Amino acid sequence: MVDGFAGDRYEPLRAAFVENLAGGVDVGAALCVTVDGETVVDLWGGFADAAAVRPWQRDTIVNVYSTTKTVTALVVLLLADRGELDLDAPVARYWPEFAANGKQGVKVSHVMSHSAGLPAWREPMRTEDLYDWEKATALLAAQAPDWEPGTACGYHGLTQGYLIGEVVRRITGRTLGTVLRDELTGPLEADFHIGLPASEESRVAELIAPPDGPPPELAVTDLQVRVATNPGPEVSQVNSRAWRAAEIPAAGGTGSARAVARLHAVLANGGVAGGRRFMSEAGCQRALDPQIAGRDLVLGVPLRFGMGFALGDQLMASPGTLYWGGYGGSLTVVDLDARTTFCYVMNKMSGAVADLRGFGLAMAAGLV
Repeated sequence: MVDGFAGDRYEPLRAAFVENLAGGVDVGAALCVTVDGETVVDLWGGFADAAAVRPWQRDTIVNVYSTTKTVTALVVLLLADRGELDLDAPVARYWPEFAANGKQGVKVSHVMSHSAGLPAWREPMRTEDLYDWEKATALLAAQAPDWEPGTACGYHGLTQGYLIGEVVRRITGRTLGTVLRDELTGPLEADFHIGLPASEESRVAELIAPPDGPPPELAVTDLQVRVATNPGPEVSQVNSRAWRAAEIPAAGGTGSARAVARLHAVLANGGVAGGRRFMSEAGCQRALDPQIAGRDLVLGVPLRFGMGFALGDQLMASPGTLYWGGYGGSLTVVDLDARTTFCYVMNKMSGAVADLRGFGLAMAAGLV
């Protein structure tokens, strides 16, 4: 049922992973842990489809929803470390049209920490509109913020990727997915894609929708309703070629647990991964800079955001820990103190805001 390896130290983690698959908690899943840049756990198993016909293989990849945001954040931190982007600068420095409707003071750091006040579009949006980069970004540029930027966090479920992606495009002349491929996934041979090539379609696992749909607690206030429903892509749409091919940098990433863990080894190891220096140690530490804290206006739970990640200093075993996950259950953890990365991906989705499968596995790995 399970392939791969885990050292003796990680036997409790392997046992928990196997139990999830054997008990039907997971249909198909993969898990990877790196320490000091070396892979110490690499497990996969189960099935890549709901019919349990296609085994989950070593090279199976899957949409990870908002775990994508952590990879997008890594791209921004890389550009900032190179001096191409100032995290404390107004977004409008790079994207002049964005200053409309009182947004001239919105900083890149506000977007990175979900405090920019643009968690959802005000104009009606269909899932198909997410494939139209110009439309999605132009509407956000014209829109007024829902609150004073920098004063509160409200999860930018889909919009964050367009806001960050357009800044990256204005600076580099390349899409975020292209920068990711050129600067990180290519050199590291990491199997993660924001904009999946058609040639890789046959390897993608089928997402299995939660039985009750999106969690009801995400649709109470007007703001929460807009985030959850405008648009609210069905899992069948996320399983489509159109979704996978599009660049949706907040939720559209497709890849393996191994790839995400390998990418975040850059942060966990002071900027070095695969024998190559990508960033300075100070540039990696910048991800831990506290930006905003409080009850999130969209998710309804208390959160502390750094630069593109949630801060785990009050939750995880080490104070220098970053984390975030995706709707359905995927999770990544980056422990800069222990020089450790962790990623869990799966295809059987949970409808809960906080899915305990990933956190249970992270606990078995000694990270929580």
